[in-house]
Amino acid sequence: VQKVLESAANQLTPYIWQKNLKPIQVERSQTGPIVLYRRGNNGEYLVRLNTQKTFWCQYAFQFAHELGHIICGYKKGNSTNSWFEESICETASLFVLKNMTKEWKRQPPYANWKPYALEFEKYANNRLKKHPWPSNQSVSSWYNKHKIMLEKNPVNREINTRIASIFLQFFNQNPKGWETCAFINKQKSDKKRSFKKYLFDWKNACQTSDQKQFVSKFIHSFGFEG
Repeated sequence: VQKVLESAANQLTPYIWQKNLKPIQVERSQTGPIVLYRRGNNGEYLVRLNTQKTFWCQYAFQFAHELGHIICGYKKGNSTNSWFEESICETASLFVLKNMTKEWKRQPPYANWKPYALEFEKYANNRLKKHPWPSNQSVSSWYNKHKIMLEKNPVNREINTRIASIFLQFFNQNPKGWETCAFINKQKSDKKRSFKKYLFDWKNACQTSDQKQFVSKFIHSFGFEG
């Protein structure tokens, strides 16, 4: 299990802004995967995964999602725009699975695991096929159609997966874009913000022009100017 989780993390950590994350302690959950707000005695992140046996794809998928929250600097606050972070974390899972296939084809944790490589990408593709992006629909029109539902229910895996299929294209084109996730929650508080302000706060919190340019792709895709 540890080898699978390490392999999953290795698909993201080379690109993230945080270079010294605290250790992640993983435990079994019976109620669903989650990363807790509280930390361990030594500041470690506490992640619980709801899977078992040798369901390697499920381990990788769930862990990548929770790691996504960690690199987004998850914290408590107003949840109006939390659907976006949930969708970014869904994107992280898809990104990780597809890249694990590439890595395991070349160098799996154990040589006899090499035949399993294709299963990760297959798992990701099945999820995308189950929740495809609506044909001939722009991101902005999709958002306007689902805005109220998104704000009320940030954890809707069907919705999260659909928009993640768009986000995945951005990160595939520029994996360094994962750096920007460190700044998503910098301005999060109990105060409600419009989604437009949420995106611009994210951009303004970024540290480099490349990061700001990457976030601008999201801003423009949702039909906002700036």
